[in-house]
Formats: sequence, C-alpha cells, structure tokens
Amino acid sequence: MTTFGVSEPQASKDLTLYQERAPENAVYDKTSKRYVAGPHFSSVFLTEGPSEYLVRLRSFGEGLMEPAETWLGSPPEIDIVLNPARDVDAGCLQSVLNAVREKRSLEVRYQSMSAPDPGWRRITPHAFGFDGFRWHVRAYCHKSERFKDFLIPRITGARDFDGPGLGGDSDKMWNDRFVVVIGPHPGLSQNQRTGVEKDYGMEGGTKALEVRYAMLFYVLKRLGLLDNPAGKPARTQHIITINAEQTAEAMRKADWAL
Repeated sequence: MTTFGVSEPQASKDLTLYQERAPENAVYDKTSKRYVAGPHFSSVFLTEGPSEYLVRLRSFGEGLMEPAETWLGSPPEIDIVLNPARDVDAGCLQSVLNAVREKRSLEVRYQSMSAPDPGWRRITPHAFGFDGFRWHVRAYCHKSERFKDFLIPRITGARDFDGPGLGGDSDKMWNDRFVVVIGPHPGLSQNQRTGVEKDYGMEGGTKALEVRYAMLFYVLKRLGLLDNPAGKPARTQHIITINAEQTAEAMRKADWAL
C-alpha cells in the first residue's frame, strides 16, 4: 500500500491476482502475518539472472536508486569505486539534447586542451558516448569540417540554434564497427587462463568485441589494451589483443594513434 499508494482493498485484490498468476511464489506466513517468497519462487515480472541483479545492486550502491526501487529484498553491504563527479551545466546539456532531437546545429563555448582559453564553435550533435568515466557528445564540427567528440563538462555555454551540418548518417566512424579479439595474457598459468576466460566469457580462449570505430580508443583504454598489453606484467594485465595488427590499423583508420 505504501509503495504503490493504493488502498487496502486494491492491495488485497493485487495480491490475489498475483497468486493466480504465480501460485507458488507468495506464501502467507501466519507467524509474521505477511506474504513471503515460497520455496519454489520463480520471477514472473523481473528479468532473472546475475547480470540483472548486479546492475540493480550497482545502481543502489552508486545512489542512483532508492532501496525500494531496486526490488532487492535484502541487499548485502557493498561499496562502489566512484568516479569524481563531473560538473555538467544543465542548461548546456538541455540545449545539446534539443539540437540532437531537432536535428539542428548550435554554438557551444568549449574548452579544448589544444587552446588556452575556451572558444565558441558551431556543432551539429547526433549521439552521446560514455567511456566509463566521462560523457561526450558526438558531433559534426563546422569549424574543422569533421566529426569529433566533445566532452560535455567542458561545454560551458550554448546559443544560436541554426540549420544542421552533416548528420549522423554521414558519420562513418560512428556507424561502422570493428571487431577486437581479446584473449588471456600468455604469461598466465593454465588455471589462471581458465579463470580469465570465464571472467570475460571467452570461448575457445578468445572473445570478439564489436566496437564502433569512434569508440575504439575508449574501449582499448578501459581494458588496458593500449601500449602493447602483451609486454605488461600478466599479474596486472590479464588480457591481450589477439588481432593486434588489425586493431592498430583500425585505430589509424579512426584517426587515433596507439
């Protein structure tokens, strides 16, 4: 009644309907005077599985969901490695989102690391990307006449909506994908290799990761696959790139440099 804001008769009706749909799930405990999960409980509304549970647990640990919203009955004590909070201007984010939705361009005041001071430039945004630490907007830059990534926290102003430049359909590096093949580090023992294969869901000692060319650098950086992973200690770098030459060529194609 408290969670859904319903009356007692409505709550009773809902419980009755639930028992009809899943007769072995909810069992009335006379001692505690409440319904508890039966011994043969099987979820009929939420997706079952470890990934679903851990996603909810992570959201709870990061403070993105209240305990009741996670539907985790008795979550364990947890801690999360938090990223430093990024100061994003709400008005700028809203302006960029509007430009994406309306397929228009806008001017943004952006602090580039190649210039000492921020400057205004016109962009036509079409997508968002997240590298595990920071959000960026993928956009056509009218100044350089190419598609680029603009870190959202570095956008400190937005103005002057206008007609669009090239749109997402023309962003080849965003639309095309490359397959990175990873495998266990050769310096690991057989048992360690088996553990890594299970950890990354490998089959036959390898795992193929399909990645957008525009996101390739971020993926390799997140996995520690930049700068010759096979040359790093196996104790800290558990995986390597199997198709290293092709990956290096893909990085050059995407205008990144290893």
